[in-house]
Amino acid sequence: MDGLASVQYDCPPPPAPFPHRMVELRTGNVNSEFSMNSKEALGGGKFGAVCTCMEKATGLKLAAKVIKKQTPKDKEMVLLEIEVMNQLNHRNLIQLYAAIETPHEIVLFMEYIEGGELFERIVDEDYQLTEVDTMVFVRQICDGILFMHKMRVLHLDLKVLDWGLLGRREREREREREREREDMVSVLWVEWQG
Repeated sequence: MDGLASVQYDCPPPPAPFPHRMVELRTGNVNSEFSMNSKEALGGGKFGAVCTCMEKATGLKLAAKVIKKQTPKDKEMVLLEIEVMNQLNHRNLIQLYAAIETPHEIVLFMEYIEGGELFERIVDEDYQLTEVDTMVFVRQICDGILFMHKMRVLHLDLKVLDWGLLGRREREREREREREREDMVSVLWVEWQG
């Protein structure tokens, strides 16, 4: 491996743009604290939908996972997810920022990863996936999974679609923020070297 590849391979991703926090589900008015952007959908499934949002007080861009409360079990599952995410303080794991319950839904506000999904990059015919890229991705994924296992957390639905990428410009901004606040610490993302 040449010098550049070894530097990129050993270079950790930047931390989340906020310190790790212990989040508790609280009742509140989502729209009074956050500007939701439901037009910028990041994903969805049987649980609900994920879109981008902005915290009004700070301007921080986040991902908002909106979960419909259809049964009491839905709230139990969200409380379990919050409990697990509170334990996962690691650079390669998405960090939870806040959790708000309304009469009909629960919204989890999480770290937003700008670069999109790893799967989309891999299947893009215009993207040249190199061996070094693959080594970096796999290393970061394994580091995150290893930390989860050390914390006795098992991801039962691990798939490439869950892995996000941090774009080059955002990665550089994050590294600058990291230098400014060394006391900061950072469900799974890897850094795109492209």
